[in-house]
Amino acid sequence: MASQHTWRKSLRSQNNQNCVELCGTLDQVRDSKNVAGPALRGDVPALVRAIRAGAFDH
Repeated sequence: MASQHTWRKSLRSQNNQNCVELCGTLDQVRDSKNVAGPALRGDVPALVRAIRAGAFDH
């Protein structure tokens, strides 16, 4: 999947192999180890708000 988008990875990743990258348009995430692979599309800002609100806490 070739992309014209700008992707960014967390500065906290420190070469960790378990990282994702966020598309500059804030609507896609992908595995940083497989940049040519598929990207997961969704409303990333809404996901972050839900996580911060504890929506996924058990």
